[in-house]
Amino acid sequence: MNLGFSFFFNSILLGIGLAMDAFSVSLANGLNEPCMKRGKILGTAGIFSVFQALMPLIGWICVSTVAQKFEAFSALIPWIALILLGIIGGKMLYEGIKNKDCSCEEKPAIGITGLLVQGVATSIDALSVGFTIAEYNFTEALLSCILIGIVTFFICFGGIIIGKKAGTKLSGKAGIFGGAILIFIGLEIFISSFVK
Repeated sequence: MNLGFSFFFNSILLGIGLAMDAFSVSLANGLNEPCMKRGKILGTAGIFSVFQALMPLIGWICVSTVAQKFEAFSALIPWIALILLGIIGGKMLYEGIKNKDCSCEEKPAIGITGLLVQGVATSIDALSVGFTIAEYNFTEALLSCILIGIVTFFICFGGIIIGKKAGTKLSGKAGIFGGAILIFIGLEIFISSFVK
């Protein structure tokens, strides 16, 4: 087992790279819900971090067991992300336009189902990270995924806080802006999968 500096450094860099979509969605959630309570902030960041840690581990397991079948599924990943983020972003856009004059307490909050869908949508591309850590044994893969999850938690926590501050200033336009961000992220994941 090789748990030197490069292992930790690479895992943290991988976590930062993977967390960028989740950061953007966290920012959008903070914009959409500027009165979000601390417990929900921690829970939201926790959901994103669990999915970002779990998906590469699932990818590693797939690569270690059924690599050919996983490769066929990987072509669907951009489509799934586009559809899920498009639906959630469209709903946020609609609610933002419909409720743009509502006060902070009247704004519709994203429920647990919406957060779980966002968690899947922003982390599904992390399944392919299982290929990049394929040479790790199970303990190394697990530790790397835990580090990815920890990095994601702090990045998403920061994203929500920034979004909340901006959402308070943007007032009624925040939900519209947040929905547009989610749709843009879905399009970016989809388009970048064909540009590689």
